[in-house]
Amino acid sequence: MYDDIGRVGFVGLGAMGSGIARRIMDAGHTVVGWNRTRSKAQDLLDAGMGWADTPREVAEQCDVVFTMLTNTAAVEVAAHGDDGLLAGLAAGKVWADLSTIAPERSVALAEEVAATGACYLDTPVSGSPATLAAGQMSVMVGGERSAYDHVEALLHAIGPKVTYIGPNGHAILTKVAINLSLVVSVTAFAEAVTLVEKAGVDRAAMVDAALKSVIASPVIGYRAPLLVDDDTVYADVELQQKDLVLAQELGRKLGVMLPACSATSEMLSAARSSDLADRDFLVSVADVYRRAAGVEIP
Repeated sequence: MYDDIGRVGFVGLGAMGSGIARRIMDAGHTVVGWNRTRSKAQDLLDAGMGWADTPREVAEQCDVVFTMLTNTAAVEVAAHGDDGLLAGLAAGKVWADLSTIAPERSVALAEEVAATGACYLDTPVSGSPATLAAGQMSVMVGGERSAYDHVEALLHAIGPKVTYIGPNGHAILTKVAINLSLVVSVTAFAEAVTLVEKAGVDRAAMVDAALKSVIASPVIGYRAPLLVDDDTVYADVELQQKDLVLAQELGRKLGVMLPACSATSEMLSAARSSDLADRDFLVSVADVYRRAAGVEIP
């Protein structure tokens, strides 16, 4: 069903997408890219990446196409229309979407792609640009097993931890659940730091102790230092709250209680009005907690 992989397409070359495309190129693959703003891809172009003028051209020129876009709406725009990916797909091609989008739309896209003769995989990733750079990104996969087998080596070029979950939609459902846990745990960490900071504990000392404790998960490991040295944005409040909204919508549809998710989403709503809303969501949430607690801000 599938021929050997020749050119690999990549649509969506933001901070995460460009890093993933670079890893695929470093693994020896020829990559053809498209991004709404071409200038953001200049480093990749200088490194030898090819360019297509539309998502459709990417799909026409490549055997496998990856997308890494902000949200469901952005993926829909890239997919549809005369210049969209669907117009360029054909039998034997694979579209692997790395984005975190609404599960029901991911399944619907799989059906639309199947009508072209191609195959769609939901392949959301877990991690950050820091995780990616360290070679620790994880990938979850939903869709036809034969398509997964075809692109598995490419996925391992993105990160060493690749897990086949099941049919279309199951990987994106798993990613929503993982991000729910991530955002709740990071928000709880901001709450805990504020509590003891109000009691007089030095913030840097608290962060140092946490990083040496049993709560030092990978996400706390790379995010907690931002409360001491705010120098990186892994995901801002708006982007991170998108994942909680996806979880809440799923919970309503399935009749599943999500009290921790709901409370955390309310906290992120408050953080969107923070003066630091453009920083990493941990920093902006911590800012809201500190102000509400009356903690003196330097």
